[in-house]
Amino acid sequence: MGARMNSLSHLTTKIYADGADMAGMLEMYRNPLIQGMTTNPTLMKKAGITDYEGFAKELLGTVTEKPVSFEVFADEFDDMRRQALQISQWGRNVYVKIPVSNPRGESSVELIHDLANAGVKLNVTAILTERQTAEVISALHCDVPAVVSICAGRIADTGCNPMPLMKSARRMMDHLPHAELLWASVREVFNIFQSNEAGCHIVTVPHDILRKAIEMCGTDLAALSLDTVRMFDRDAKAAGFRLEAPQTRFPLSVARERTAEAA
Repeated sequence: MGARMNSLSHLTTKIYADGADMAGMLEMYRNPLIQGMTTNPTLMKKAGITDYEGFAKELLGTVTEKPVSFEVFADEFDDMRRQALQISQWGRNVYVKIPVSNPRGESSVELIHDLANAGVKLNVTAILTERQTAEVISALHCDVPAVVSICAGRIADTGCNPMPLMKSARRMMDHLPHAELLWASVREVFNIFQSNEAGCHIVTVPHDILRKAIEMCGTDLAALSLDTVRMFDRDAKAAGFRLEAPQTRFPLSVARERTAEAA
């Protein structure tokens, strides 16, 4: 496993774990390959979490040395501001996730500007367009740490290539020494390497894809091909598949002649 992990550890992009399963998050926190953590209300709902603050503070009892992002969940900007200020006090390693707009589609840029100027470390999320990217970057404070999370995987889901936007966003952020570009919505292991190629500071990866990456990165493709063939063979035998022998047998040459005649 060490050699396979080595190909990931040589990336310049930092790998964050994205999830809401307490045991999984603590497992990832202990892995030196993982340099931070993210979560969101959807992941927390899927994990069955009902006490948002209780879950966060339990996690932060252990996760003290790596960045972790928690998202506001209010609809109104005043409530989002209140939640952001409250969440920011949970730990020095906490980043507050602010969606790029509220559920009505109204831009969060003014709120982002106010919170950044108040010294709140932000992770602005759900960004998918160049305009959103430019507006968010313009709202950040040059002296306050921030993360710009572009959902590259969601862009790719629509059939569009996210790489041009990611590279453009990286250039837009050159004047912000404490801001980092994050590749979000990872769908496959290859996205991790794409994020590195795009110059992203961070890529956040679901736990299942992280485990696959740790297991498979650097695997010899010829060996993987043989493993695949053996899997097909094993499963065919386990399923009991069979084809009944035909009643009339033809030599292969005769079968070819008949096929040619039919054509």
